[in-house]
Amino acid sequence: MIRETMEVAVFVERRKLKNPWIDHAWMPVSVVAGVPSAEPWTIVEERPGAVRFYAGPFRLEFFGADTGTYRDNLLSGRPSLWVALRPSNSPPGVALYKVTADSAEGEALTEPGTDIIEALPMPAAVQARLAAFVQAHHVERPFVKRKRDEADPKAMATRPPGRGKPEEDR
Repeated sequence: MIRETMEVAVFVERRKLKNPWIDHAWMPVSVVAGVPSAEPWTIVEERPGAVRFYAGPFRLEFFGADTGTYRDNLLSGRPSLWVALRPSNSPPGVALYKVTADSAEGEALTEPGTDIIEALPMPAAVQARLAAFVQAHHVERPFVKRKRDEADPKAMATRPPGRGKPEEDR
């Protein structure tokens, strides 16, 4: 299996809300190539109503089988990385769960409904590395539409002539 990895750093914000049921919301806000020397969950910036944290490093993975979706992402006009935060019982209440460049995987992350998913702009350094990976490993796979099998009328359920419904159906 063809696979490469790249370290990225994820930044998130904890935003205050004016809501009677919840007092704050977490939101992924940026991804940068490389990893700073700071510890995860270090406060980076505080302003009224929001606190920005360095959530931590993440090992971004590129897989040879996914080069088609990577290529489509790069050609989209707004290359993105999908970041998922998952609720956690340990402080600060969320954990960095996933970062992916695969749009199909990013969409699949929205299925459970409890994770916080955000598509963020892909940094130029990640775009360059991903483009090189796609260039080196992409194999065009033509779309082949399958033909349905012809129905065999003799294989279909038929009743002998003159018979009504089976006894158990009466």
